[in-house]
Order: sequence, then C-alpha cells, then structure tokens
Amino acid sequence: MINLGRFNILGIQVNAIDYDSTVTQIICAAQQHSPFSVSALAVHGVMTGVLDAEHGYRLNHLDLVVPDGQPVRWALNGLYQTGLGDRVYGPTLMLRLCDRAAQTKLPIYLYGSRPEVLEALQNRLQKKFPALVIAGTKPSQFRQISDVEQDTVLKSIRDSGARIVFVGLGCPRQEIWAYEVRDRLGIPAIAVGAAFDFHAGLLPQAPTWMQRSGLEWLFRLIQEPKRLWQRYLVFNSLYVLGFTLQYLRLKAFQPSTTAPEQPCNYS
Repeated sequence: MINLGRFNILGIQVNAIDYDSTVTQIICAAQQHSPFSVSALAVHGVMTGVLDAEHGYRLNHLDLVVPDGQPVRWALNGLYQTGLGDRVYGPTLMLRLCDRAAQTKLPIYLYGSRPEVLEALQNRLQKKFPALVIAGTKPSQFRQISDVEQDTVLKSIRDSGARIVFVGLGCPRQEIWAYEVRDRLGIPAIAVGAAFDFHAGLLPQAPTWMQRSGLEWLFRLIQEPKRLWQRYLVFNSLYVLGFTLQYLRLKAFQPSTTAPEQPCNYS
C-alpha cells in the first residue's frame, strides 16, 4: 500500500496514495463509525478550489483528496517524485469499496443524482455484488435546502444503518456537502461524481487507452460538448499554466486560509 501524505498542487493538498490504502482507510472508518470525508479530484475539481478560496479551504479540510485524473497524478510525480504508478479513479474506487463493503457486511447509501439513475445504479450494483447491502437511496433536489431539510436528510441516512455514503451531487456541490456535513453525518462520505451515471449504464466511459493517456476529458467533451466545453477547455488550460508556473518555481501557490462563513446546504 502507498500513502505518502499530502502535497500542494496549485494550493490544493492532494494525497499521494493508491487504491489499497484509500479503500483500507475508508473501510476502517466505516467499521469504527467515524466521520471521514473523501473526494476523487481530476483537473476540474482541483481548479474549482484554485479559483475559489473558500472552496479551496473546503477541499484542504477533507480527510482524503485522491488523484482521480492522470494529470493530477502526473503533477504529484513531476513536482514531488512520488512515483505513483496509477491514479485513484473515482468510479473504480466506488466499485472496490462496494466489493469490500459486501465482504465486510457494511451497508452503503447512494445520495444524489436523479431517481432513474439511482434505480438503475442500485440494480446493477446488486447484480455485480449480490452480498452488498444498499441501506437507502435519495436523489438530489438540485437546489439549496434549509437547515431543517439538511438535518432531515442526514437523519434519514443515519437511521438507515448505512456505514458508507456515496455522494453523486456533481463537482463542486458534492465536495461542499461532504465538507459541511462531515461531523454531523458521522460516517464516511465519498464524493464520486459521474460514477453514478457510469455504473448505472447511462453514460459511456472513455476507452482504457484514453484513460491511461489522460484523454478521458476529450472523450467526455465529445459526448457532452455544450455542458463540458468550459470545464475542459478553460480549466485544463489554466491547470497547465498553473502547473508550469509551480514546476518552474515562478509562482508559489499557498493553501487557502479563507474559511466559508455560511454553509451552502446543497442537495
């Protein structure tokens, strides 16, 4: 297992870690019924924190931020010689966690996305992992909710008996949720984004060769150009520029100290 600690990429602290160590830490927290907030960040996720100081603070206060995208892994290797041989891809991490949860009889909860996605996702996960216990599901309301509504959501998750929550609210809402509810939720919350659509069979994944080459963004851009053009064309360019400046030591990116003043209460 590899877990070398956290390293600064454009001011965002990313863990140099592998799948085995990530899964082990999450399962351990689930077994101990401990709060544990996790996000798998690709370039877009990193840049949401770079461009928003409050969100950068949130990301840096999650328990684990794993390198979901190949360019994030490459940055860890290039800047800090971490020698990571693979990324920790959110959709793959979700499947590995479901496998371990089934083996250890830890119920999971699926929070976010649309009702039809959750239904398909639940059916496919249970076919793939027959011993997996899905304690409950709840779709996103796609809006900010009140404190009372948020408390109701958290109570329903706790009362379900779930020990791991997979969060598919989309970036950056899912990371905001994982940060804001961490202590009140009291169990691991794993932000996995598009993994819900992928594993529900509603969104195709890039071919393996494109994933390994760091071209998954291009595949997804071709699939959804109107929705994703800014995310990939603008944010990718800014990421490359920022990495170059950091690599050449022309700019020091300091982690944000600007804590959010009010909760967002996204759902």
